[in-house]
Amino acid sequence: MRKPAAFGVAVVVSAALVAGLWWVNRPEGAPGCPNGLTEIRVAASQDKVELLREAAAGFGTRDCGRVVVDEVNSGTGMEALARGWDADLDGPRPDVWAPTASVWLTLLEHGAKDTGGVAATAPPVPIVTSPLTIAMPRPMAEALGWPEKPIGWRDLAALARDPRGWGAHGHPEWGPFRLGKTNPNFSTSGLNATVAAFFAATGTTGDLTTGDVQKKENREFVRAIERSIVHYGETAIAFLENMQKADDRGSALGYISAVTLEEKFVTDYNRGNPSGDPATLGDHLPPKVPLVAINPEEGTTVSDHPYIELAWMDAPKRAVAAAFLKHLHSPRVQERFLLYGYRAHDGATGPLQKDAAPLPGLLRPPSARVLDAVLTSWRELRKPANVLLVLDVSGSMESSVEFFGESALTLAKRAAVSSLGQFTDADRVGLWIFSTHLDGERDHLELMTTEPMKENREKLRGLIDGLTPGGGTGLYDTAAAALGAMTAEAEPGSINAVVLLTDGANEDDGLTLDNLITRIKETKSDEPVRLFTIGYGGAADQEVLTRMAEATDGVAYESGDAAHIQRVFTSVISNF
Repeated sequence: MRKPAAFGVAVVVSAALVAGLWWVNRPEGAPGCPNGLTEIRVAASQDKVELLREAAAGFGTRDCGRVVVDEVNSGTGMEALARGWDADLDGPRPDVWAPTASVWLTLLEHGAKDTGGVAATAPPVPIVTSPLTIAMPRPMAEALGWPEKPIGWRDLAALARDPRGWGAHGHPEWGPFRLGKTNPNFSTSGLNATVAAFFAATGTTGDLTTGDVQKKENREFVRAIERSIVHYGETAIAFLENMQKADDRGSALGYISAVTLEEKFVTDYNRGNPSGDPATLGDHLPPKVPLVAINPEEGTTVSDHPYIELAWMDAPKRAVAAAFLKHLHSPRVQERFLLYGYRAHDGATGPLQKDAAPLPGLLRPPSARVLDAVLTSWRELRKPANVLLVLDVSGSMESSVEFFGESALTLAKRAAVSSLGQFTDADRVGLWIFSTHLDGERDHLELMTTEPMKENREKLRGLIDGLTPGGGTGLYDTAAAALGAMTAEAEPGSINAVVLLTDGANEDDGLTLDNLITRIKETKSDEPVRLFTIGYGGAADQEVLTRMAEATDGVAYESGDAAHIQRVFTSVISNF
């Protein structure tokens, strides 16, 4: 572990003092609960889940209640609630929903009105707030004129369209403009950034209409921004963690040029703690190249992190939920949130925003109908994908999954087939399988080259449905071959990627892990190919898979419980 610098030590000491006060003052429980404790569950977005868990611990057993906080992505939670919440598929049913922004409630109420979906019992109340920013490495922001010159979406669109890339601003060594942006179907920053781009195209901060979203010149403006995307994703944390590793390597300006995210994430990154988890603050030095938070000059949105009480709660649970909200708004808890880069529930800034630029005009949240139009347009305008699915069919995939009575391969096939719906007709997808010696001495077998989904969706579905297990696990040779093949066939202007799922460790005598990592790092291409790995089940070597993915600036996912593979596969495909 790297030794913290003086700044890091100060942060750790400050956090420790606050944490100490937190625990000293924590209530020890309310006496006299003849009916026992009433438990409520809060489904919270990833960015604030650990702070809410601390708040729940500080709440203790007050008012004969207990609070359990579960991590649920905002968009995933909306879809689950619209279906009525299936505990087998979605996890424990929440009593309170705390997404990143109220736009998800707007979409939920719009989508659930004809399906009998759940409703909120009262208007949403902010827990904390945080504005959307365009975060850029400081040298790149300065090249655009920051902080003297206002910067906005029009600057990004112009830079994305310019064939000279950063050469237009005197830095050809930085290459083309590369944007990191999360998937708006799942992520608040991705949704808000897409909405903000349409606002910028219209030149207004007032009411955005479906006509604005459908107007040709506005769509072309948004398309230009989308085509600069590195890849999408479910959360902004993956981008920040990859940026941190690039900074560690001395190549902070080579991964992405900007990323759209909330202001508090910039604070997290610049303190060396991209996950925002209080437990990891101080584990890593601040970056050598910090990010700056740019408030787009055309206007921005503010995420209100709403506390939404759901209609299926009974009276005792509603009482506990109300008490917990009051606890969250208490000065002590709000100060804790301010320490981690949030603004207060009423919008007040904290010590970490003392040097922040004033917010520009705030964008008026669109109606549900307009939000639907934005998401529909995004699917048409987003950067296309060129993806090779590589699935482990080794003998261990035949093992039965407890409680399901089905094999691990059967569950994985079902998840893979279900995920195909996330690809558009314009995307290209291929399929390999691997174990050992599937094709002579080769551990992999190509079942389908990357082909347009429009004509080949059912073909791919049938190939996946027909997979059968057998053999060992030729992991390294297969990963090298897949990355090599995709690099040779990379599509200009597309997100080129390999998605590799395995339930084990390498069992072949070919390449070693070090050989594989060296080969990956030595591969040079104008169209980078990223590896997204899925460690499936308890025997998968997640540490190895993480090293493999990180070597390509990809992301490693883990489904230690095979029953969760559907959710994990959905998260992986959200990158495209």
